[in-house]
Amino acid sequence: MTNHHGDFIWYELMTPDAEAAARFYASILGWQDRPAEAAAAGAYRIFSAAGTDVGGLYCTAGDPRCAGSRPAWLGYVGVDDVDASATDVQAAGGTILMPPTDIPGVGRFAMIADPQGVPCYVMRGAVDAASTAFAPDTPGHCQWNELTTADQQAALAFYGGRFGWQPGDAVDMGELGDYRFLVQRGITIGAVMNAPPGGPPPMWTFYFGVPDIDRAAAAIVGGGGTVHHGPAEVPGGSRIVVASDPQGAGFGLVAPPPATASKETST
Repeated sequence: MTNHHGDFIWYELMTPDAEAAARFYASILGWQDRPAEAAAAGAYRIFSAAGTDVGGLYCTAGDPRCAGSRPAWLGYVGVDDVDASATDVQAAGGTILMPPTDIPGVGRFAMIADPQGVPCYVMRGAVDAASTAFAPDTPGHCQWNELTTADQQAALAFYGGRFGWQPGDAVDMGELGDYRFLVQRGITIGAVMNAPPGGPPPMWTFYFGVPDIDRAAAAIVGGGGTVHHGPAEVPGGSRIVVASDPQGAGFGLVAPPPATASKETST
């Protein structure tokens, strides 16, 4: 595959109700879904936006490996060598949650957790094509990757050492400290922040692009989801929502500034 080591290449929803989840995200983001050819029938689906694959859905119902797991979105980071990355993760204080495994026709992957316990996947795809699942300016794609962690400096060191991510500029969040941007190959891909006291546990939140944040927030509530924060403006003028779907998986939405959004909608 042509993605670089350290690029986000895929996003995956783990949910106990595939049909309900597919309907919900279609109503919010306009996604289409289809069964994955390389997976068992009905077990894995592919989400696409305007004909481009942007993520997947794995139904955890009936899978004993998922007993006790909560619905969640997980990110895949592309690496040059999955086995070497897994060894490196362990040496740096992380955990291997699922050992390196091959999926015929798809690639080799492993599920890891950073030293603060936040999971993600590392993967080397079998197809020599670049993933555009992360596309900062494209509606329906992930546009921002945000890590909430118990130790910001340790997280920056861990991910920087494993994937080459560099700390970028920061926004002062008062008692919570800095909201520190993450830079991969000159592109700002997200940020790392300290978890607020009494808030959710450390986790990744992935923000998917929408043209109209108010309309999307109303659709979340109308579809049985919950809006936890927003719509709210962030530095730069974009507007966000932090939410969870009806099964409890957390996610974010981001829209361009209102003037830009109005122009995009009219065109």
